[in-house]
Amino acid sequence: MKKMLPWLITILLAITLIVVAAFLLMDKIFPSNGTAVNQAVEKVETKKLSADEIVELTSQVTDIKTNLADPDYILSVDIAFQLDSAKSKEEFEKIKAIKITPLIIKAIADAKPEDLNGASGKDQFSSKLVNIINKNLTAGSITQIEFTKFILASM
Repeated sequence: MKKMLPWLITILLAITLIVVAAFLLMDKIFPSNGTAVNQAVEKVETKKLSADEIVELTSQVTDIKTNLADPDYILSVDIAFQLDSAKSKEEFEKIKAIKITPLIIKAIADAKPEDLNGASGKDQFSSKLVNIINKNLTAGSITQIEFTKFILASM
C-alpha cells in the first residue's frame, strides 16, 4: 500500500491538472457561437417598421470593389444600412463617402475569403461592420446591415 500511494497521488494530480486545463481552454476549443453577432443582434430594435419607414431610415453604399487579405480574391459589394432615426441617417449620408466607405474597405482588406463564405460568415462580417461604423457615428446608430450585392471572385 505504501508503494501505491505516490502513484495514486500522481494520477489524481494529473487528472486534476487535465480537468483545470480543459476548463481554461474551453472557449478556445469550442468558441461561443458568434459573440460579435450576438452583440449586434441585441442592438437591433425589436419593433416592426413599415416599408415606408424602412426606406426612410435606409442608406446605401454602392459599388465597393477591393481586394481581400488574400490578394488573389476580390470582393464587389453593395450594402444597405438601416439606421435608428432620421437624424442619424442624415449624419450617415454626410459622412458616407469620406468616413464610412474607407472603413468598409479596411474591414474588407482584413477579411479572408473563407471568413466570408456562407450566411454565418456574412453575418459575422456585417456585425463587425456595425461595431466599427457605430463607433464613428455621433448621432444614433446602425440597427441592421443587408448586403444587396455580394460578389466574391478569384482573380
